[in-house]
Amino acid sequence: MAHLGSTLTTLAIAALTLGATIATAPPAAAARTVVTAQRLLNDAGCDAGAADGAYGTRSKAAVTKFQAANRLAQTATLDAATWSRLEATTKVRCDRRPVPASSGSGRRIVLSRTQNYVWLVRDDGTVRWQGGVIDNPSVWRAGTYRTGSACGRAAHILNNSDYSKTLWLQHYTRVQTGLCGVGFHRVPIHKSDGTQIHPDWYLGTNLKESHGCIRVSDRTSREIWDFSQSAVKVVVLS
Repeated sequence: MAHLGSTLTTLAIAALTLGATIATAPPAAAARTVVTAQRLLNDAGCDAGAADGAYGTRSKAAVTKFQAANRLAQTATLDAATWSRLEATTKVRCDRRPVPASSGSGRRIVLSRTQNYVWLVRDDGTVRWQGGVIDNPSVWRAGTYRTGSACGRAAHILNNSDYSKTLWLQHYTRVQTGLCGVGFHRVPIHKSDGTQIHPDWYLGTNLKESHGCIRVSDRTSREIWDFSQSAVKVVVLS
């Protein structure tokens, strides 16, 4: 009986040990599916839309934004490097990014063409606002500029019109680039029906291209408008 008791005690200890091992085992990693990627992208503020497993243009745009924020090649594909960063505990969110160190100091608007992104930076270095953009680097060069009037045209126009006269460019803030018609504005709106020419989720990607201006969301256009009521430096990084 003593031997049997010893055996039972040994089995009980083994069972407890096994139970402890099972309880503390790390959870299995989520499968690398489109749905998993969409959920991770949404958690990182990349606006992938519904996690429905369909890898359409919106999901590709979200991947591109994530890749831009995390200094990865902007391929719009779920490659190994992108998966690795998505699954990491430390990654840069699409909607909260550090201001590029090479942008200088002081009160300024910083535009990164590599990241397709803009920051409004206060005198003390804190960020008032940030968001994605669509622009066209081939029209004017990177460099340092200022907001303000140009070519006899106002620095700010609430409802500017494009050259075709069919689109509204709302909350237009002009940038003095040496060209007359360059500025920040909301994604153009059709005068005929009030719809945008493309959704906001394209902003922050290289999947669209402007005619030279910097397209931003409605909120960002208003923030830039308010921030630049006194002329402000615009630092454009390639």
